[in-house]
Amino acid sequence: MAKELENEYGNDDFVTGVWSERVLVVTQDYEIKGYVFMPRTGRKNRVLSDILNGLKRFVAIKDCEIAHRLIPNRRTEYHNFLQLNLNSIILLRPTLEEE
Repeated sequence: MAKELENEYGNDDFVTGVWSERVLVVTQDYEIKGYVFMPRTGRKNRVLSDILNGLKRFVAIKDCEIAHRLIPNRRTEYHNFLQLNLNSIILLRPTLEEE
């Protein structure tokens, strides 16, 4: 699946002027893996801090894998798209395809 996503999105060529970053997001209840998309303005290594410090209160995450932290035996959920309120984020970091 990781290769399919790379072919579909590319890491830097999703659409002219936009690039993606695979991330792990930890909230109180969930661990979410997916892709965030940002415009190609500024430095690429600032994308995650730009998301957290921007004016928008939600972050869009594509192709999400959602694991429940409080109920580890619960089935992992998969969603094409998710809007996450920034106030619920405990940790946000880049991740590798294998993680």
